[in-house]
Amino acid sequence: MTSDDTVRPGRPRSIETLAELTPEQTDAVLALLTEAARNDGQHAVSEQGRLQLRGPAREGVAHLLLTVDGGELVGYAQLEGTDPVEPPAAELVVHPSYRGQGHGRALGSALLAASGKRLRVWAHGGHSAARHLAQVLGLSLFRELRQMRRPLAGLDLPEPRLPEGVGVRTFVPGRDDAAWLAVNAAAFAHHPEQGSLTQRDLDDRKAEAWFDPAGFFLAERDGELIGFHWTKVHAEEGLGEVYVLGIRPDTQGGGLGKALTTIGLRHLEGRGLPTAMLYVDADNKAAVSVYERLGFTTHETDLMYRTET
Repeated sequence: MTSDDTVRPGRPRSIETLAELTPEQTDAVLALLTEAARNDGQHAVSEQGRLQLRGPAREGVAHLLLTVDGGELVGYAQLEGTDPVEPPAAELVVHPSYRGQGHGRALGSALLAASGKRLRVWAHGGHSAARHLAQVLGLSLFRELRQMRRPLAGLDLPEPRLPEGVGVRTFVPGRDDAAWLAVNAAAFAHHPEQGSLTQRDLDDRKAEAWFDPAGFFLAERDGELIGFHWTKVHAEEGLGEVYVLGIRPDTQGGGLGKALTTIGLRHLEGRGLPTAMLYVDADNKAAVSVYERLGFTTHETDLMYRTET
C-alpha cells in the first residue's frame, strides 16, 4: 500500500475491476509498479501479486485499474479472496506523480466495497503515508513482517549438523514438485499465503529468471522429504535470500532448520553475494531469536492493516 492521500483537485478518474488482464494492461501495471518501486525503495506489490498479473484468470483474484482522462493508468490494486477464514488481502499503489489527489483513498474504498468491508491490506515498508491512508480507511494494524539482513562476507558459521539419518540434495524440477508442495503445505498450514501454494504457483516461480535448483535444498530421511531451504538471488541488488525454509511438523526439534539455514547461507556466500536477507513475522519470537543468533538484524518492516472484526 503506497499512497499520499491528501486530497487535492485532480482529473476525473474511473476504477475498473477485472478478473484477467490483457497483455497490454499487464505491461502497463508492471511499468507503474517499477516506477513506484524506483521512487519508494521497495515494491508496493509482492512477488506473488506480480506473478498473478500474468496468464489466465485466477480464482479469487481481482485487479483494480484506476485511470484518469479516460485511459491513463495511475493506480493499481489487487484483491485476493482465496483464504477460507481470513478476510480478502489486498495491495495497492499510486504512481508517484499522481499522489496527493485522493487516488489511494478511492482505490481503498473500492477494495472495501469489493470485499464486503472485510479486508486486509499490506503496506510494504510501513511508510507514514500508508499508515495515514489505513487510518482514513478505518483499518487497524494487524501484522508486522520484518525483513532481516546480515553480511555474507567473512561468513563464520559452524559446520551444519544434520540429524541422524538425514541427507540433503538439491531440487529436481518435475520429479520433486508434488512432494515439495505437500511438505510446504504441512510446514505452513498456519500461514495461508505460503501454505496454499499450488502447482501453478510453483510453475510460475520455476519460470522466473532467478530460479536455480542448485540453490533449492531438500532434506530427506528414508527417501521421504522432511524439510527444505529454497534460496533466491536478487542479482541487481546483490542480495541472497532465505526465500522459504520449512520443516515437516512431525520432524521438528532436531536442529534440521538451523542446519538447512547454514547450508543455504554458505551457498549464497559461495555465489559471491555480499548480503543475505529473509522475511519473518515479528511475533514469531522463536524464529526471530534464531536468526538474530545467526547475525541477522532488522532492515525494514512491512505492515498489514485490517478492518475491525
